[in-house]
Amino acid sequence: MELSLSNTSSLRIPQNDFLSLHNCSRPGSFHFSNKKLASKSISLWRSLIWRQPHLVRLEAQTAIESNASGDKHGDDDFIVEDVPHLTDFFPDLPSYTNPLKKSQAYAIVKKTFVSPEDMVAKEIIVQKDSPRGIHFRRAGPREKVFFTPEEVRACIVTCGGLCPGINTVIREIVCGLKNMYGVDDVLGIQGGYSGFYSKNTLNLTTKVVNDIHKRGGTFLQTSRGHDTKKIVDNIQDRGINQVYIIGGDGTQKGAAAIYKEVEKRGIKVAVAGIPKTIDNDIAVIDKSFGFDTAVEEAQRAINAAHVEAESVQNGVGIVKLMGRYSGFIAMLATLGNRDVDCCLIPESPFYLEGPGGLYEYVEQQLKENKHVLIVLAEGAGQEYVAQSMQAFQEKDASGNRLLLDVGLWLTQNIKDYFTNVRKMTINMKYIDPTYMIRAIPSIASDNIYCTLLAQSAVHGAMAGFTGFTVGPVNSRHAYIPINRVTETTNTVNMTGRMWARLLASTNQPSFVNHQTVRERVDKETIDAINNMKINST
Repeated sequence: MELSLSNTSSLRIPQNDFLSLHNCSRPGSFHFSNKKLASKSISLWRSLIWRQPHLVRLEAQTAIESNASGDKHGDDDFIVEDVPHLTDFFPDLPSYTNPLKKSQAYAIVKKTFVSPEDMVAKEIIVQKDSPRGIHFRRAGPREKVFFTPEEVRACIVTCGGLCPGINTVIREIVCGLKNMYGVDDVLGIQGGYSGFYSKNTLNLTTKVVNDIHKRGGTFLQTSRGHDTKKIVDNIQDRGINQVYIIGGDGTQKGAAAIYKEVEKRGIKVAVAGIPKTIDNDIAVIDKSFGFDTAVEEAQRAINAAHVEAESVQNGVGIVKLMGRYSGFIAMLATLGNRDVDCCLIPESPFYLEGPGGLYEYVEQQLKENKHVLIVLAEGAGQEYVAQSMQAFQEKDASGNRLLLDVGLWLTQNIKDYFTNVRKMTINMKYIDPTYMIRAIPSIASDNIYCTLLAQSAVHGAMAGFTGFTVGPVNSRHAYIPINRVTETTNTVNMTGRMWARLLASTNQPSFVNHQTVRERVDKETIDAINNMKINST
């Protein structure tokens, strides 16, 4: 679709342009060529597309004006990856004044409501002549809402693995709905997605959830897997019109499927996702809740392993941390500790024997320091473990591969090598704190973060947005299309400065000889496991 803007900002729409709305080169986005006109044009395109399907891309053709003004940025892109709105499907849906206008707490805020023109840039490091790139709609309260407090029947569900902060998110959704918008009817779906069709529910009030943030785990219990049609059947049967879904990659894929089914049936339901993964592997957003707590709690295990290793002759301490596909916890826990000698993560292949291998480095550390401390992520070295066990990994109900225990495997291999090959006596100390870390309550910084996520989700649902997930992008909370956060997995950049800082801290080998790694591991095994990674993402 081409949208021409003259100097008087009038709209000129070529015939049949509305027929091409769905022929978008990038679904879920619209685009301006001239950044000077972008902000002035928003009110114009807003009225134009507000009641059109949200998968829209607009091209602002402003070459004449750009050439006339000599603006060398006239060809720059301003792309907004927008989220659906209930008025896309219910054009005559009434709006109401936001109750926050009368809120005593918000009376002190200079600008209570987020402007519809406010966007959050995906990339903030740009060069002078670079395109403006992708933007997301800024999260926060809107001046108009599309639900009255009396008509709202909300539900909250938690799915997938445990993570510090889940209970805080539950609490703040309930308190946000009640204290900011006067909503009293909130259901807790017990036992994950399956709780929808097993009809396990709990009425949630501010009194019920008052102190649940002090507990670990999830107050509502959890599970994996889902049946979309049964879930939406139950949503309809119960008259639910706001669904808050807390979970990781598999859960957010389920949320996207629920939104699509709701849209297909034409029912007024706002679907909001709150991304949860302790591994910090959700794409687009800066980080996931519970991650800071995990890094902090990991210090206790690392410190304990260090004390054990340095207290004996030839002590080898190994700590296994979370990190299925991404090694962020292991990397930052290592950087935050400074006693770690080697960090192994899924993104960085390593090898055991030969020059530059792990065995050589461990022996060097034992000779120089009399002990060595290794931190590894649970997803590291899975190709080695699969080959030695002649096993291929299955998947859980969420589509995640079931990991083999690389910690026990590495512990045994190091012990066997030094005992049988190097004829050295070593004292092995292995600590696996993963389930202890997952189960603890979140620390203060994560509690604050969870509050912002929950309130942003509530503001978005009340404002009529749907099919979105919420999270910080460059430290500004935004509404992101659910599919966007499930497209890829966020992983450690092996050529970035953070990994370089780790290598400088530990002085470990970089294991950059990938050919050596390939020669030492059966190629078919690697290919099979790589296929599993691709399929599960």
